Amino acid sequence: MASSADVHVRICAQEIIKYDLEIKALIQDIRDCPGPQSALVELNAQVKEKFNKLRLRIQDLEQMAKEQDKESDGLAIQTETESQWKQMLSNQTAWRKANLACKLAIDNMEKDELLHGGENHNTRQRKATKENLVETSSNITESLMSISRMMSEQVKQSEDTIGTLATSSRTVQETNEEFKSMTGTIHLGRKLILKYNRRELTDKLLIFLALALFFATVLYILKKRLFPFI
Repeated sequence: MASSADVHVRICAQEIIKYDLEIKALIQDIRDCPGPQSALVELNAQVKEKFNKLRLRIQDLEQMAKEQDKESDGLAIQTETESQWKQMLSNQTAWRKANLACKLAIDNMEKDELLHGGENHNTRQRKATKENLVETSSNITESLMSISRMMSEQVKQSEDTIGTLATSSRTVQETNEEFKSMTGTIHLGRKLILKYNRRELTDKLLIFLALALFFATVLYILKKRLFPFI
């Protein structure tokens, strides 16, 4: 039966996948957006909201990796977290490219409108469009830099975790060697104790025989002196 922690991990992973798919769909909508500028602004607002939710869920998954009882489970979730950060960075890049493609489409549309009149109005609209797209590109660039910093921190944490595991492995190996050495010492001590026990038994037997011989000799001498006629 799955533990509560495993259920939370699975739910978090499913939500990450859901946000990832929604972001990809919105990016495709941006690519296909012919305008106007208000439609592009609305789509970018939705993408930004989805990215914020995705970032929070990935951070939750990252925290769950640190709270695992088994190191193997923690490393597996940490690997999945790094993969999701990379996927998020890829989506950020695709988002920026989609905005550039949409800008080009809007520019072409404005050029066509200029050919049919309304030059002043279209010029103002194009200026506003370019300013908004520049701001959007700046926000995306900032988000990409933020994701890159997070990924750099994750790589460093992974290196620290691997170093900790290597140290733990060496400690276990050294403990095992000490245990083997202690076992050999105990085995040798047991042999010596058995040897000393056998020696003690032999000594007791020799002493008993010597005493018996001594008393027999004393009795014999007393018998000869006290009862020589016997």
